[in-house]
Amino acid sequence: MSDHTTTEQTARTAELLAAHPWVARARPAPDGGLHVVPHPDAVAAAPDHGPLLREHLEQWAEVYEWVYETGEGRHADDLDLSGWRSSDTGAPLPEAHMRDWVDRTVDLVLAQRPSRLLELGCGTGLLAHRLHPRLDGYVGTDVAQVAVDRLTAAGLPRTAFVRAAAHETDAPRVRDAMDHVFGPQVRPDCVLFNSVTQCFPDLAYLTAVLHGALAAVADGSTVIVGDIRHSGLVLDHFTRLERARDPEADDATVTARATAAAASDEELSFAPAAVVTALVGQPRPVRMSVHARTMAEDTELTRYRYDIVLHVGPHTPAPDTPRVRRTPWDAHRGSGTREALRAALDGDGPVVVHGIPNALLADAPGAVTPYALREALDGTDAAVLLDAADPRLLAVVSPAHRAPAATEQAPDPVGPAAHEPFPLFVRRRLPEVLRDHLRRADPGAALPAITVVDGTGDGPS
Repeated sequence: MSDHTTTEQTARTAELLAAHPWVARARPAPDGGLHVVPHPDAVAAAPDHGPLLREHLEQWAEVYEWVYETGEGRHADDLDLSGWRSSDTGAPLPEAHMRDWVDRTVDLVLAQRPSRLLELGCGTGLLAHRLHPRLDGYVGTDVAQVAVDRLTAAGLPRTAFVRAAAHETDAPRVRDAMDHVFGPQVRPDCVLFNSVTQCFPDLAYLTAVLHGALAAVADGSTVIVGDIRHSGLVLDHFTRLERARDPEADDATVTARATAAAASDEELSFAPAAVVTALVGQPRPVRMSVHARTMAEDTELTRYRYDIVLHVGPHTPAPDTPRVRRTPWDAHRGSGTREALRAALDGDGPVVVHGIPNALLADAPGAVTPYALREALDGTDAAVLLDAADPRLLAVVSPAHRAPAATEQAPDPVGPAAHEPFPLFVRRRLPEVLRDHLRRADPGAALPAITVVDGTGDGPS
């Protein structure tokens, strides 16, 4: 075939691809293949989900439908740990550790004093079984029908379960469930989505879910986003995995492997700064506190994850409310952890002890684990926080409800603000769809290499 004929065929193929509704532009590439730019409507998160984004969400729904159906981690009706496995060994995470994980999440939720809770992504009901007796009403949603059916069959008092995705807070079937449990048109005073954001495609979808959750609650309510993978620690996580897999490898090799694994990670991770950005333009003020995970065992769930509590509505402290005193950990760390905390928290009024190195992540003077801080507080009305900018630093606030609002100052994060898996999915999935399109539109024609690029055409999307 002559170069002229090849050029004509490539141009014709580009025209066929450009006509596809999921493609904004298509053009010949220097290597003889074709570059395509996804159409914005195909990847949109709002106001309507694009077909590629829907496919990403459906992929995760199918995964969890299968995981819950197999029930390989099902210990009891109220302790189904299916899918909870260690990244390094693939073995189930220890039952005692997962019970600790559940208890810490329940403590965080109940500390907000909710009465009517909507949980988005309730899974097997690890939280539902423990929260519903302490609430006036609980409604749970999940994308896996098998999970919804099992929880419904359990007959838990003052509960309802419905199949719905995290973004469907205003879906009629969700509203019907809330009407049944809370009362007609009564809003939840807490919306919770815990250990589900890793399945989200990107920050645009996260923003849509957050906006829906915030719109669902009245002033004075909370939205809790739990068990978040921190983007600033993703490389640390994969470095630890690669070192465990190949203890004899040199540092440069481990770093290269970890960097590649982090770049191709198929789960969403983000820093608190990404949530601050998502809150811009909200019609009501929202205050955000950032909390550390304080389980006893050193696993990825303790090291690399955190929680956020969003406090919705105007916040006007009484005129005589004392200001929060800030004191650095370095000024108190000479003695043991318990004694140092007592000295730091001693005095009148609320206090934040800041700049505490996390011993799970930092080899620094005065480093303490989140668990050691929780144990040292020993029932005190206090909370262990995560530094909103640097995930290797902790803080303690007393009393717990005076946690400083991370939204008042939006610090630049240490490390990337987010890792979004959706562009990776689009680069893999869109060429598959387009090759099928070409086979139908031009049978027998040679199929060129198709590469997804960003809107400038200068590189991968």
